[in-house]
Amino acid sequence: MPFEIKATIATFGGQLLKLSHESTSTKTPMAVSVYLPPASTTAKVPVLVYLSGLTCTPDNCSEKGFLHATASKLGIAIVYPDTSPRGANIAGEDDAYDFGSGAGFYIDATAAPWSSHYNMYSYVQNELLSSLFSDTDSATNFSAKLDGSRVSITGHSMGGHGALTLYLKNPGFYKSVSAFAPISNPSACPWGEKAFTGYLGPDKAEWAKHDATALVGSEGWKGKNLKALIDVGTGDNFYKQGQLLPENFEKAVKENGVTGVTVRYQENYDHSYYFISSFAQDHVEHAAKYLL
Repeated sequence: MPFEIKATIATFGGQLLKLSHESTSTKTPMAVSVYLPPASTTAKVPVLVYLSGLTCTPDNCSEKGFLHATASKLGIAIVYPDTSPRGANIAGEDDAYDFGSGAGFYIDATAAPWSSHYNMYSYVQNELLSSLFSDTDSATNFSAKLDGSRVSITGHSMGGHGALTLYLKNPGFYKSVSAFAPISNPSACPWGEKAFTGYLGPDKAEWAKHDATALVGSEGWKGKNLKALIDVGTGDNFYKQGQLLPENFEKAVKENGVTGVTVRYQENYDHSYYFISSFAQDHVEHAAKYLL
């Protein structure tokens, strides 16, 4: 299905397109925003996928994350998917901030009734990016603007979990990965336990397939270069509450001989967009090292 343009916004010399399209993965309309830097008017540009956190829409980071300033200078497009289906009409989907609407966790649900719509892994990894890179509609024509052979991924909180797991589950597809305050070991934290139980059922072997700490410690990544940058604020209440668990990820990296992982603990920074915007330039530049 073609992308419908809902709004076009000038920003840092480029354009932010707010879009909607019908998804076969979620069986719902899906919102997505795409930032096109000035360079995209004359050549295909590489792509940085940004996955948002709990409760967010494509608007939050595109308005407050300040990624566009650096992306504009370097000639990198940014794709902002939504965090879940909307309006799936599943009982209870709007009851909590950390499960259901706005909390798809970038996995494919296997438990009913969520499995009928909550397939955010397939949506992002297989459907959305493919649709963008093959789009020839005259109004958007992303196939002429986006280089599908040069893609990196980043994200925040739940989206940091998504960025790490999509990267780890698809070796070679993404050129690099970064994350702001990621849920690094969801099988061992309250957010992850709630989401995985609801979407996947009680089998923790299934949970491990979507857990960055388990994936980076697997045989497939033994001794490999991860090309990863992770920032965590020491003033982040969710870090203090044990929701993020980056130390568990670091331990798995070390024990499996994985290289190319930089984890930075930023003194006093919290979980907000003040934190994201403060280090946005670093994360776009990290992606650029492998995209340009």
